[in-house]
Amino acid sequence: MSRLAQACLVAAFAAAGAAHAQEPAVADDPYQWLEEVAGEKPLEWVRGQNARTDAALASTAEFKRLEAGIREVLDSDAKIPFVQKMGDHYYNFWKDRNHERGLWRRTSLEEFRKPEPAWETLLDLDALNKAEGENWVWHGADCLRPDYTRCLIALSRGGADADVTREFDLSSRTWVDGGFYRPESKGGLRWIDRDNVYVFTDFGPGSMTESGYPRVVKRWTRGTPLASAQQVYEGKPGDMYIAAGHDDTPGYERDFVTRTLAFYNDELYLVGKDGALTRVDVPNSAQKSVQRQWLGLELREPWTVGDRTYPAGAYLVTDFDAFMAGERKFDVLFEPTATTSLAGATLTRNHVVLNVFDDVKNRISVLTHGADGWTSQPLKVGDGGIGTTSVGAVDADENDLLWVTTTSYLSPTTLLLADAAQPDATAQPLKSMPEFFDASRHVVEQHFATSKDGTRVPYFLVRPKDLALDGSTPTLLYGYGGFEIPMVPGYSGGMGRSWLDKGGVYVVANIRGGGEYGPRWHQAALKQNRHKAYEDFAAVAQDLVKRGITAPRHLGIQGGSNGGLLTGNMLTQYPELFGAVVVQVPLLDMKRYNKLLAGASWMAEYGDPDKPEEWAFIQKFSPYHLFDPARTYPPVLFTTSTRDDRVHPGHARKMAARMIEAGKDVDYYENIEGGHGGAANNAQAAHMSALAYSFLWDKLSR
Repeated sequence: MSRLAQACLVAAFAAAGAAHAQEPAVADDPYQWLEEVAGEKPLEWVRGQNARTDAALASTAEFKRLEAGIREVLDSDAKIPFVQKMGDHYYNFWKDRNHERGLWRRTSLEEFRKPEPAWETLLDLDALNKAEGENWVWHGADCLRPDYTRCLIALSRGGADADVTREFDLSSRTWVDGGFYRPESKGGLRWIDRDNVYVFTDFGPGSMTESGYPRVVKRWTRGTPLASAQQVYEGKPGDMYIAAGHDDTPGYERDFVTRTLAFYNDELYLVGKDGALTRVDVPNSAQKSVQRQWLGLELREPWTVGDRTYPAGAYLVTDFDAFMAGERKFDVLFEPTATTSLAGATLTRNHVVLNVFDDVKNRISVLTHGADGWTSQPLKVGDGGIGTTSVGAVDADENDLLWVTTTSYLSPTTLLLADAAQPDATAQPLKSMPEFFDASRHVVEQHFATSKDGTRVPYFLVRPKDLALDGSTPTLLYGYGGFEIPMVPGYSGGMGRSWLDKGGVYVVANIRGGGEYGPRWHQAALKQNRHKAYEDFAAVAQDLVKRGITAPRHLGIQGGSNGGLLTGNMLTQYPELFGAVVVQVPLLDMKRYNKLLAGASWMAEYGDPDKPEEWAFIQKFSPYHLFDPARTYPPVLFTTSTRDDRVHPGHARKMAARMIEAGKDVDYYENIEGGHGGAANNAQAAHMSALAYSFLWDKLSR
């Protein structure tokens, strides 16, 4: 999808509210009543389950110690304050023990380089909540070039994806009286200029897609009612998301509309000065970016242009204006191999920085365009070991500086400053996280399992150096496997303290459905091929047992969202492989997922259950329907959030209720706040994490 579409979906991802009010009762679903998100009876059930789970897991001194340890990590003042440059300042949103909802603040680069920077507080969300009697959660700020004194700030109640947007004056540190204001909904505001914005939101009946996203975008002028805003584009009800944005790069000012039909399926339109829209004529499946003179395309399927076919996974660039004038000449900056894929492309003022996965390990190179075409040099950063390196432009309009972030399972995250114009120069370390656990006793390895169809599936293994290969070690296997999202190494102080310090083994599986090997890896597990992701995960589990790392009764699994669907399927299809299962903010009822909140937007991933020919394969990975009361299942913990307006909490509620009634070993916990992330502040996050780790260790260490 386009960068604009990605940004909009991150900012406001799914439909607000409860289950569709007009949904008829399902004859064979006695637990449908639990879909009423805020209903008195369902919430009474939730509170009862929460109390039982807390009594079983959270009442011990060990739990309190564990929770406090995780909270200490989350609240640490030593965390890296990642920043965003706007104008002359570097902005950061910060949460700690004294600021649960957070501070929006800024500093200078000179100050940021110091161990203890001096920060200027711009907005205190805890103070705002107290003053307004609200429970706002930060969703981001968009400030207007060139002086960056006016900002559009998005705030969510309780962490839901639905939010409001309010105009803020940085000069006075006050909300603008009579300024731009978008009521609570999916969508957003984007600056055009000081007196005009693009608005895509709920304008009333018929203005939202079937997925609950905006399908209408308008141009809104200051001082006029929202109802009088001028329509720019209207999508179809079956579309996913309609948005618009203004590129304010000096000398390259442009306006775009994005029509997202589904994940990795969108159209990009250039808005002319007369308001007319011209489609950028490239494949819908390609990820599109327009920056300065360049049009960049990350292909997700082969594309034939003229007499040449470019392969899926390739990255192409061309002059944008020439392309719009009809020219079709591309420079190929990357082509995938059997082991490589594009992890990302970052443009600075004068360079393109490519981040390439090679068997899920990063390689960074700087490409420079000259009279003789493109030249490439490696960026001197990272040691090439098992870890993750990411790059981002500091200010692509002004310079070639790069933020470089390195992390691994055992090495704390480090932020460095590099210069794409000097790729041979050593990057300057700026900040590093402290060590929250003793990593010296552990080692990280990469292994490969063989899936049912012979596919080579990588996984990362973090283990004690002196691990006895007798199958007795409690082992936690984590996975996701969807939406082309890769699972890469990263430092987690909470996981280290809660699991590794106890002697546990931690494993992350790079199964199909993810993005570890580019679009082919994702597409291999779509719809009727979904089972391949689960076969991959099972193969990793079996490989761990084969190596003597663990045994089924000591092997636990954890996953959230699409990863919750994964663990739900491992629970119902492979119960014999595991000793405990944690299912977080999951999809589970795949017959009704498309009718609940944002579910309709995922049919390109899973299929349409209302089509008999597609339900025929969807039902084979619908845990809610695969559950068999006669089978034996490992203990399971379900967690979700009442305020999750992306994946409906009814999925977890109904599955838990069905299993509890059948007498299975089930714990359930639902946070009242938190949105899809499950928690709205560090205290809630620590409690949820401690529940999962306590549950797993208790079950797997026996």
